[in-house]
Amino acid sequence: MRAGAVALSRLLRDALQAMDRAAPLPQARAVLLDAMIDTDYPARLVLSNDNFFCVPKLAIAANQFYPRAEEKLRRLRQLFPQDTLELFIGLRNPASMLPALAQQLPGTSFAQFLGQTDPRLLRWGEMVARLRHAVPDVSITLWCNEDTPLIWGQIVREIAGMDHNEMIVGGMDLLAEIMAPDGYRRFRTYLKDHPEMTEIQRRRVIAAFLDKYALPDQIEDSVDVPGWTPALIAELTEIYDEDVFQLSAIQGVQMITP
Repeated sequence: MRAGAVALSRLLRDALQAMDRAAPLPQARAVLLDAMIDTDYPARLVLSNDNFFCVPKLAIAANQFYPRAEEKLRRLRQLFPQDTLELFIGLRNPASMLPALAQQLPGTSFAQFLGQTDPRLLRWGEMVARLRHAVPDVSITLWCNEDTPLIWGQIVREIAGMDHNEMIVGGMDLLAEIMAPDGYRRFRTYLKDHPEMTEIQRRRVIAAFLDKYALPDQIEDSVDVPGWTPALIAELTEIYDEDVFQLSAIQGVQMITP
């Protein structure tokens, strides 16, 4: 890589914003690639940015997640017209995601952040449908943030374009953060003693060890929003579960599940 992550993020952001005024120049792709990598023909280029669709204060509006998401993806396609683009998105329960976003906005109350949006009307499926309609040749891979510790290795493999059962360094790193030290040591020993396990079997073992050794304060989101009752949080969670269930039915969408 030729530049730091922050510089690359800013470079891509500026390129996308410049398209407010004009279409990208024919050499835009070559200029971006030259700044990012040391070869003209990369097999795969992975870019990650929490704020690719927009900054937190603009993450919701008019009962939609990321109202400008499809425009950002359409512009990215214009910048890389002859390349195969894949989009990877980790989803999150709005009951915990919305308060977390609001916490990133000092001086803004939660009510101001929500504006006229009713959190019960927010749907990831609606956003994904907009993306698929805007740029149908871009495949989309999704997973639930709540499942990440169980499937982290597979998420990395999918993003990197690796075989499903290929071993990777750090595939279990997240478990060390949410599992009691003694339990994590026992888990690593179990994996070492059973090297023949498939990915599905490995996930079942992870689930079993988490059931016994998970650290509650690391796996349970604490939601403390003025006016939000346990009943509302439960309702938002139920809506989210149904929303996620329906996502895999959208053509061109893959869900990574435990």
